[in-house]
Amino acid sequence: MRLLFLGDMVGKTGRTAVWDRLPGLVSDLKLDFVIVNGENAAGGFGITEDIFLETINAGADVVTTGNHVWDQKEAVVFCERHDQFLRPANYPAGTPGRGSGLYYARNGARVLVANIMGRVFMHPELDDPFKSAEAILDACPLKEQADAIIFDFHAEATSEKQCFGHFVDGRASFVVGTHTHVPTADAQILNGGTAYMSDAGMCGDYDSSLGMEKEEPLNRFISKMPKGRFEAASGPATICGVGVEISDATGLAEKIAPLRLGPRLAETIPDFWR
Repeated sequence: MRLLFLGDMVGKTGRTAVWDRLPGLVSDLKLDFVIVNGENAAGGFGITEDIFLETINAGADVVTTGNHVWDQKEAVVFCERHDQFLRPANYPAGTPGRGSGLYYARNGARVLVANIMGRVFMHPELDDPFKSAEAILDACPLKEQADAIIFDFHAEATSEKQCFGHFVDGRASFVVGTHTHVPTADAQILNGGTAYMSDAGMCGDYDSSLGMEKEEPLNRFISKMPKGRFEAASGPATICGVGVEISDATGLAEKIAPLRLGPRLAETIPDFWR
């Protein structure tokens, strides 16, 4: 199975770049399944129903989120209407929406996708992500109820992300980190066969501070005083993500490599998809 994960869409420039490029990627690379993190798609803060639907229409099979999931108040309502929209699974019981789901890939494979949020340096601090993942895996084990299992681990601390990867190694197909908006250079297959990358990066303007116009963040570092609001940067976007080949026989990863397309970072497409 060919799976593509795209990192956090940031603002109009990020989401538009994804909408423009994703249909061609699905066709040209013969992708079986696509996941996009959309939690920063609406001006850098949250996501609207229209943006969610446009992302699905462009070729995403699932849209994940993170700590900004509720920044657009309408998300509390529309999250209940769409099975393909995920918020972190480790929110307390009774929270609207869903944190995981079982979907069908274009090749017919059953794909379990789970959205989990870390707790180190994160707000709000949610329930234990490791226990949450354990419950999800117990309910839908790899190669029993699911042919592939993917975790979007939305977290700040690389150490927490890495430990989560080792925790589910051999029981999940792929663990990818989101939230920090900077692509890491550690795409690898862990000892048990789980593909892992600490952060997929963002889909947005990299002439920025994490996708935000850089003047106000810089001002706050220097003066410690706010002068205005954070605004999503509006320059040309670079799409960042990661591609994974998953074995149909085992549900574990066979190949992993970053994907980057755009004007700011060095472009790369996984060699095994060229």
